[in-house]
Amino acid sequence: MNAITPFHVAIPVHNLEECRAFYREELGFEEGRSSDHCVDFNMFGHQMVIHYKPQSPEDTHTNAVDGKDVPVPHYGVVLPWEKFDGFAKRLAEKGVQFIIEPYIRFEGLPGEQATMFFKDPAGNALEFKAFKDMGQLFAK
Repeated sequence: MNAITPFHVAIPVHNLEECRAFYREELGFEEGRSSDHCVDFNMFGHQMVIHYKPQSPEDTHTNAVDGKDVPVPHYGVVLPWEKFDGFAKRLAEKGVQFIIEPYIRFEGLPGEQATMFFKDPAGNALEFKAFKDMGQLFAK
């Protein structure tokens, strides 16, 4: 069976309404259930929930990957290869500021992928990627 089981991720935000607008309007995610402290979104068929959490002064940490400073932690999803470019172009048109511009990582190597990073209004780092060959998702 090749069906992918949807996952669930909860992301803490200190500005629920600003992030709600960002995920709905900028990223184009359909809104589901909501309350005064959390909002569900359909993130390419997966359940993403933003939950209110007071702001914390924690610093963002990065690890070097392929010569780039990848923020840790980060959240995101693997897109189909054919959807990546359109999504990246839509984000650029909406004025989303990339931490790491869309590019091809590990080109010509096992695990070759398109990737991009940006932050939501609460400062959460988001990564969206796509594998040219999904069979390489866990390639070494």
